[in-house]
Amino acid sequence: MPPRAQGNLHLWLCLRGQLSLAIDGLTDSDIGQIQRQVKTIAVVGLSPKPHRASHQVALFLLQQGYQVIPVHPQHQTILGLACYPNLAAIPFAIDMVDCFRASEAMAALADEVIAKGANVMWMQLGIYHADAAAKARAAGITVVMDRCPKIEFR
Repeated sequence: MPPRAQGNLHLWLCLRGQLSLAIDGLTDSDIGQIQRQVKTIAVVGLSPKPHRASHQVALFLLQQGYQVIPVHPQHQTILGLACYPNLAAIPFAIDMVDCFRASEAMAALADEVIAKGANVMWMQLGIYHADAAAKARAAGITVVMDRCPKIEFR
């Protein structure tokens, strides 16, 4: 098969959900395990504006039964929930950190995730940071990149 045809077949299989282009190296089974094991999710960069993706994803996670913890330094409450300025300010354990920050912020955020002891660092669609991912993985944290739980958890 010519390379162009192979590329088209690869794209076709990806669009059909039969093959993954995941840059994080995780399989559908890995994502399913995260979905089943996680209970408490801190959403860093959660916006109070309903039209923003972070707001819509957090609302979806709440509707799915997850405990959502808003993290944003400029707000006291979002979605009727107490909002914390950073991960260190959350007074209890969290399972996953869903990151709605720019890629450049991921290295410092990885340090916060490690210090907090979360099991999963989830970087949203369009967010990829190899050094932050390596640092978090070295600390035993599962790293998801360039994905959205609202899409993956359906």
